[in-house]
Amino acid sequence: MSLLPEPHEFEKEYDYEELAEELPDRPITSLRDVQYVYGRLYTLATAGGGEFAAYLTPQKSTDLFDEPESLLFLNVDLTGDEPRLDPDEPVGVRQYGADLVGPVAHSWYNAAKGFDHSITHRTGRNKEPEKVAEYLHERLTAWAADETIRQVAADHEDGWIVEALAHLGEQEGVGERIEEVVFGLLDGKTTALTTVRVKLDEDGEYQFPGACGSTVFDEAMRARKRSKLVSKGEASDSAGRATDLVTGVEGRTVGTAEDPLNYFLGKQLEKFPGFDPDQAWRTHPVSEDVAVTLMNASTFVDACDYYTMGANVYYLPYFFGRLTPEDARELYGVLYDLVNSEEGMSPLESAYRQYQDKPALQAAGERFRFYVAAVMEHQTKRFDVFGDSLDASLLSPVGLARSHRDVLRSWFYDADDDAELPHSRVRPAFPTPENWDVFVPDERSLVTTLATGWYFEQTFGPQDDDDASADDYRIRALVAALSGEPLSAEAVLDEYVNRLISDEGEEFPSFRVAAQFVQLCALAAADLLDGRGAYEPVAEEPTFRSADRTPTDTMTQDTPARTDGGSAATARETKLAQFLEDTPALSEGNPERRGSFLLGALVGQVTGYQQVSEGRSTTMVDQYPIKAITESKLKRLAGDVLDKNVVYSRERGLPSTMYGEVVDRLVTTLPRIDIEEDWELDTTDLRFYYSLGVAYGMNNWTTGDDDEDDEQSTAETPADRPAATSEDPR
Repeated sequence: MSLLPEPHEFEKEYDYEELAEELPDRPITSLRDVQYVYGRLYTLATAGGGEFAAYLTPQKSTDLFDEPESLLFLNVDLTGDEPRLDPDEPVGVRQYGADLVGPVAHSWYNAAKGFDHSITHRTGRNKEPEKVAEYLHERLTAWAADETIRQVAADHEDGWIVEALAHLGEQEGVGERIEEVVFGLLDGKTTALTTVRVKLDEDGEYQFPGACGSTVFDEAMRARKRSKLVSKGEASDSAGRATDLVTGVEGRTVGTAEDPLNYFLGKQLEKFPGFDPDQAWRTHPVSEDVAVTLMNASTFVDACDYYTMGANVYYLPYFFGRLTPEDARELYGVLYDLVNSEEGMSPLESAYRQYQDKPALQAAGERFRFYVAAVMEHQTKRFDVFGDSLDASLLSPVGLARSHRDVLRSWFYDADDDAELPHSRVRPAFPTPENWDVFVPDERSLVTTLATGWYFEQTFGPQDDDDASADDYRIRALVAALSGEPLSAEAVLDEYVNRLISDEGEEFPSFRVAAQFVQLCALAAADLLDGRGAYEPVAEEPTFRSADRTPTDTMTQDTPARTDGGSAATARETKLAQFLEDTPALSEGNPERRGSFLLGALVGQVTGYQQVSEGRSTTMVDQYPIKAITESKLKRLAGDVLDKNVVYSRERGLPSTMYGEVVDRLVTTLPRIDIEEDWELDTTDLRFYYSLGVAYGMNNWTTGDDDEDDEQSTAETPADRPAATSEDPR
């Protein structure tokens, strides 16, 4: 059960002026500022205002609500000369519920051994009656006798209450009496909160710590919790005077506070060789009140976390600039929905749906931002941050999803029946299998695919195990896509080729290539590719998106159509000319990529012919798999595939070679490439565009292919065309 009030209830609880008093008086400029706001909103929602609210943990035991025997307490009478257990009811038991959260005033401490900061302490799970009795007795012997607690009592006007409890704990027979009563009250094992009620006036009632009318329990609880902010692990007194990095106020700061994102932990000495934990306050100075507020952010921070690819990806929403009460209410609503979102929905998906439904978020525009980070836990309390950004916008992943959708709706793919093709007889350039979600041209579906990390898992190189690593480019790509930071085009192609080589088996991975290319085009269109030097054309978006032209009006003029206007060859000619022009990386100014693609396209088409017409099980693409393609083998491959194409054309008795639209361009492009001396294309780059060509060629089917020999022009015969050999790359 959640103690978080619904957004409209939160708005009623705190009016404009009250909320303004609780918010930072400076703009949000860091992750710590975001966490501080989360902590303040969470504290206000669950524990209310006041100086002690941030130190309480009301949410930690809501699982005990309305459970039988979930709250046990000592009734301690302090009205006489000596403290004593109530003679009639020394121990009470109740069902814990929301109405008792304030009176019980629980402050949990995350420790396997020891006791909670408040006098109220939670037992372990399913404890035997004797163990529960021991916990109750320790409210007197451990909590009340703790050195930090006793120091507070010595300086507090009501400190005698704590001293009296400690004195009672020392009396002979008290422990045995508590155990005897507990055995009579409990039916068996239980999980419960254990605390005390005190009677301070002879005519008064027994009261829980948070309702007894004195602040001594609150002061003691706060002091004990603060003591853990300076002494933990190797640190014994990590505190000093500095400027708080959140509030900007100079004062006492502490160095061993817990962190919801585990960025600053006392055990991570290997990150700071020679580091003195007692000096941690110097590297991360926060005041005690700010420290506990940051700790209180954990519920909201955890709601913004999604586990994928071996890492936790955080997507923390906030409003850029100084937070107004209106911003705070909107942010609380977003966080509330994240905490209560559908099971399995990523924070990006939830934020996206809220953005669509809330005009206030849409009106905020770029002010509605996100902190994005990927964090991996190697072992207990050993964490690595793979990448983070404070400047992420919902517009970035949504923009990428829309660009991806637009590519799928273009004539490059057949994912949309309304795509305008270059020729009525051709199929689109690449296939779109229905069972791959990366080929679904739906914005919401694509946002989901992106948010979960599956967007890059489908296309990037596989990892050796399930654990993320610092060099896992899938994680970097996900963070970059969420935050709008460009990816290296070179690195993306490297990931693509690694995946294709790992996939290549009995069949060529055409669907994988198609998925990678639509992603590459989408990244380019969304300005998420950094193409430096030779990779600049790869980072340019495809030109089919231009609004002032149709997909058929830019066929190159220097390449003759090989047949009349209605033939299959004409359709392929139109399609190839259009594809080359629409793809900047394949322009005539990039002969190496263009040549690699055309060579792959011819291999793909000859492979298709061998499979269908020849019934061969071993084809050209089997002879020249992706991993075998290198600069030195390019000439031999070109000779082999051109020769094969000539042989098959003669066997069919055609007046010209098959697939002339590819051959024409290939024999004019290859001579422009000096493989021995001036080759500039990286082998990975070569392999990707060769693979792209193969996928294009294998999908290059047109209606009427079987009748092509009747439609061929006689303008050129195989005898007229220069023969290609292994010595001549033409």
